Amino acid sequence: MTEHATLTLELLQDAVKTSAAFRCRRRLQPAGGEGDKVFPPTFAGAVYAIEKRRVPGREDAVQCVLLDSVQSQANRMEQALQDAIDAKKFFVPHVVVDFSDHDPIDADSEANNRLIDAVGKLTSLQVPHRLADAILRDSMLNGTPFRSSEKGKTLNRVSAANATPLFEMCPTVLLFGMWDSTGPKGGLGAKFERAIVSEVVGIGAEVADLRRGVRRDPLEIRAAVKVIKNADKSWRMAHEQEKGGKKVWETGATEPSKVNHSSVPFPKQRDKKTEENTYDGVTIEYAEQITTLSLIVLRRLRFPIKGVASDDVDVAGRTVLAALGLAAATLAFENGMGLRSRCLLWPDGPMIWELLDRPGQAPKQFAVSSDQAVEVLTQAIQFARDKGLPWPDAPVELKPSSDLVELVLRSQLEATKEEADTGGK
Repeated sequence: MTEHATLTLELLQDAVKTSAAFRCRRRLQPAGGEGDKVFPPTFAGAVYAIEKRRVPGREDAVQCVLLDSVQSQANRMEQALQDAIDAKKFFVPHVVVDFSDHDPIDADSEANNRLIDAVGKLTSLQVPHRLADAILRDSMLNGTPFRSSEKGKTLNRVSAANATPLFEMCPTVLLFGMWDSTGPKGGLGAKFERAIVSEVVGIGAEVADLRRGVRRDPLEIRAAVKVIKNADKSWRMAHEQEKGGKKVWETGATEPSKVNHSSVPFPKQRDKKTEENTYDGVTIEYAEQITTLSLIVLRRLRFPIKGVASDDVDVAGRTVLAALGLAAATLAFENGMGLRSRCLLWPDGPMIWELLDRPGQAPKQFAVSSDQAVEVLTQAIQFARDKGLPWPDAPVELKPSSDLVELVLRSQLEATKEEADTGGK
């Protein structure tokens, strides 16, 4: 039996200095047992992501199907961190927008305003584009638009050489990646590559039929509600006008998706006779999850304090991010994966991490539980604090702007109209 080393803070600190990566590869089967059907996600055009892949031990390429994408795996890890924060296992700085305490947009329609309370709170660990998301951009910090506030302006100055503001506000963006393409700088906005990458692939796939799928906008913004884009990249609600006895939108009105709000559903595949979606899934020999945490990517980040950088502080910051990645993966995946309806996967064994340290040498192996990962993360955070790196004890709290509240409210009302028109189908 292979002996597994114990992951410690000291070992992790040494690893971030010179090692290449941690990796974890493990096999999974459907919870119903080998040969049970599973349901992959579908993509634009209502198709599965199917391709031939080279598999160790096989002479010919094998047909495979993507069961969970890199983006989806990142979302699951971020949610696992959010759940741990909510459970008070540890605290990670983040930004939160609270829709449950918004100012009424119309004093005469309090009943309608209550609809928005279902949104509750959303954090930078839950919105699609992390700190660069339009939901945060269009919210207020102490009465000032977030990106115009002193805190928000720091996003205009961050880079790999100056990652400290992100470490203080939301360090997970340094781990999972971010591109501030909708900020003041547009495509020249700060960009950080992913340091942790994970995906789940079904090996030896036999494909049946297809279904649709998309990651939905958490605010459920509707295309039927129109907005006006301003020259400075801000926006306002569009107004309806009387024209020829009919109500029409003012000139320039466009869908909220043009200002980065709302989801874009993919087309459905339907049975021509019954007009019902067809669902059949796939069978696989087994599934494989491959997770890689790049220490090389983390070494590109520097954490100056008051403009002065030091190697010791950089190592402390990188160690926190490495510990955060290991904790996120173990919290999210150690006990299996419920990817979607009828796609529950059960691992053949525990998560065994390999440290790629020296070329030509066998990787050192670690069996890391979530409790161990959380312990090392807690130690790494304290060490970084002792080195002077900022780690606040509370999130940055935002309130949605009145325009964003109205956009969500009108979208919710539009949704109720759609349900009424279709009989709730």
